[in-house]
Parts: sequence; structure tokens; C-alpha cells
Amino acid sequence: MFGNSKAAKRDVAAALALSRDESVISTSAATLACVGDQAGADNLLSELESSQPWNARTELRAVMEVNKGNAAQALALLETLAPRELWFGLEPAYLRGQAYLLVQDGAAAAAEFQKLLGHRSLLRHELIGALAHLQLGRAYVLTGDTAKAKAAYQDFLTLWKDADPDISILKQAKSEYSKLQ
Repeated sequence: MFGNSKAAKRDVAAALALSRDESVISTSAATLACVGDQAGADNLLSELESSQPWNARTELRAVMEVNKGNAAQALALLETLAPRELWFGLEPAYLRGQAYLLVQDGAAAAAEFQKLLGHRSLLRHELIGALAHLQLGRAYVLTGDTAKAKAAYQDFLTLWKDADPDISILKQAKSEYSKLQ
């Protein structure tokens, strides 16, 4: 999620060497999808098919579709989770927001990222909690609301003020924010 693909792949290999538990396989498949290793993610998803509940497979498939740039397919998959979305956590809302960003629908994306920020108690230490601020800024850029975009970027940059300055997502956020000035 932060752009460190080599370390993520290394960590996936290490985790899978230690355990083939469903949660490890599922997290590893999502990680591989995020770093562009669709074949590896597909292989792990196949491994889960017989034992993982349908909802986790649906969410994992949505992650894979977002990372392939297939927004329409991701949105269709996520629609099946909508009736019980909070039961699954806020990952579907985050993924839906990402899919809306892919199709340049800033208003719909902003609504999804606002869901995350409106339910902070459910996020606890989830990475998507901080990233929702950045994605919200991107959504507001698409809507043309520069003031709200700046505020969202500032919120993200404040949360990450002590982060390693070499993290690619942080560099990207700073670059995008500077263009708004």
C-alpha cells in the first residue's frame, strides 16, 4: 500500500513459509495483488477456494480487480458486500473509493472515503485509515474542490509528519499537494 513492493513480496514469502493458515494466505494474496503479482495472487486465491468464506474471496477478488484497473468489475463484486459492509470492516468502502477514483468519479469516491473517516473507531490501527485522507484529497481534486482537497492532503501529511521521507506514497502525496498550491 505504501509502494515497497520488494519488501512486501519478501514478507509474503516469509509468512507463507511459516504458515498456510487461511488468514496468512488471504493477506498474502491481497498483498501480491497490490504489488502487481496477479499470478501469485490468483494461485493463493485458488488455494483458498475450498475453505474460505465467500465474502473474503469476494473482497480479495475486488482487491485484485482494482489493482488490475478493472473498476467496473471491482464495483460489481463489492456491491454484493454492501448490505453487510460494516460486518466486513471498512475495506470494501476503501476499495470502492479506489474503484471510483479509477473511473474519475470524484464525488462517489469522496463519499466512500468519508465513510472511513466517519467510522474511525472501526479502523483502529488499519492502514486504510491514514490513506483515506490522501484518497479523499485525490477525490476532491477530481471534483474541482481545491479547498477540501488541500485540507485532506494536509490531514494526511500531518499524520505522516514523522514518517520516513523516502516512502513512495508520501513522496507522491507531497508532489500532488504541491501542485494544489
